[in-house]
Amino acid sequence: MINNELEPLERLHALGITLPPARKPIANFSAAKLCGDLLYISGQGPVTAEGHRFTGKVGGDVSVEEAYDHAKLTGVNLLAAANAALGSLSAIREVVKILGFVNAVPDFKEHPQVINGCSDLMISVFGELKGTHARSAIGVASLPNQITVEVEMIVRVAHDVAIKMASET
Repeated sequence: MINNELEPLERLHALGITLPPARKPIANFSAAKLCGDLLYISGQGPVTAEGHRFTGKVGGDVSVEEAYDHAKLTGVNLLAAANAALGSLSAIREVVKILGFVNAVPDFKEHPQVINGCSDLMISVFGELKGTHARSAIGVASLPNQITVEVEMIVRVAHDVAIKMASET
């Protein structure tokens, strides 16, 4: 069990995870957008720090277990985007919502088990109270670059951080 007193970045390190640099958006949009005290983080995919993309159809050439790991990696990339936008993961007060897309074969039924990779990571990093969130997990016919999963996230930010960021824009 991870100590509840640890900061989010320390929890990541305790899990053996190093936060990579935030990835640049692949099209004309912002990686994150603050609205009030909510930070909307654009969809991220399973891309390693070295740029390797995990691709394929879940339930076909990609197993549920592999896709779970891809969703976890996607969660790491969401945290990297949040860290870049906020300057620190400690500014996150809670994970509000996760929306996960699974690039799956038509008869696939285990979308929630795949997106659990991301959800489980958020609970490990922020604890049960702050990490548990509302969520949807859906299957799609394709995703950009044929990645296996894409996940977007909404987090609530510390009020003082939100005020400071709003005054800087």
